[in-house]
Amino acid sequence: MEAPGGVPAPQVGVLDPGDPLGAGFRRAVSDRLAAFVDRQVPALTAMGPELAPVQAMAAELLAGGKRLRPAFVVWGFVATTGLPASADLPALLDAAASFDLLHASALAHDDVMDSSDLRRGKPAAHRRFEALHGEAGWLGDGPAFGRAGAILLGDLLIMWSAQLLAEARLHDDALARALPLVDRMRTEVTCGQYLDMVVQAQPLPRWLPEVAGRIELAGALADASRVTEHKTARYTVVRPLQAGAAIGGADARLSAALGAYGSPLGRAFQFRDDLLGVFGDPEVTGKPAGDDLREGKRTVLVAQAYARTDAVGRRLLVDLLGDPGLGPEGVARLQDVIATSGATTQVEATITASHDEALTALDAAEVTDEGRTALRALADAAVRRSA
Repeated sequence: MEAPGGVPAPQVGVLDPGDPLGAGFRRAVSDRLAAFVDRQVPALTAMGPELAPVQAMAAELLAGGKRLRPAFVVWGFVATTGLPASADLPALLDAAASFDLLHASALAHDDVMDSSDLRRGKPAAHRRFEALHGEAGWLGDGPAFGRAGAILLGDLLIMWSAQLLAEARLHDDALARALPLVDRMRTEVTCGQYLDMVVQAQPLPRWLPEVAGRIELAGALADASRVTEHKTARYTVVRPLQAGAAIGGADARLSAALGAYGSPLGRAFQFRDDLLGVFGDPEVTGKPAGDDLREGKRTVLVAQAYARTDAVGRRLLVDLLGDPGLGPEGVARLQDVIATSGATTQVEATITASHDEALTALDAAEVTDEGRTALRALADAAVRRSA
């Protein structure tokens, strides 16, 4: 049996509530994405051979990943209406896969903004375009060409995300129900990214002022939490989950219940990312050790460390955090300040509390048995990970 676009239709067996991110599910999403990109090749080829590297980079960027956002779309649908019929699964997977096209666009843009050299252990898109410029012997500034190429690649992936969602053969008015949530998510993640830039531009002593001999932590935590909610929680969990539920016909009450589960879980997901960005194994994360330290990320982890360490530790954070040339010794010094301050333990406790809050909300939600099982497993996968 063939699904639209010529890709073999997946079987319902790829959806296992006990293993919602299983190899079969990830392969099915990858097949949908690969087929979509392949369908774009004639249009790109007709414009000229110069676009071949763009298509190749898009395909490579879409080939990997956790498939977490598509999973929340699919299991939000299942939580609402049960497992889909075999004939309906390709359309649902196409709609879900469109969320990873949007995610890939964000990765290309993020790496430019953060000046990251690697993505999943390979050169980031802007570095690939920069290398292409150098190898071809073209005129002009190579790094500037690389950044421009990656921005355009990200823009293209955003448009392809909208195209794949529109082309998914959903039943009745399912797309009309989901689209307002998707539109809101696109706004939230973009504006959340800007909020992140603004917070990151704040000098640490201004962001965490000393008042009456103590570091005032509340304002910084509020800033970091606001960024986390809009940039990550809603984009990674809440809106994909609610969009999938909307495709399944969820009412406002169920959508709100899923949001009550997704918001704390999305925050916990980001807090785990914050820890991995400082202490993660580069062989597993695919990013250089301490990358978040070089970028000067203003995270809950950094705020807790600055408030809990002594004057020497705060001086090190002010002097070294955000230094793009920070070497292994500097990374190790900052890691030591963060760990010995107790910030790591505090953030781990926050992750546990947020995970528990999500599961409590899920227990109270009126969802299908298959959906409940899968969403509990997804909650564990989101926070108990090493990459």
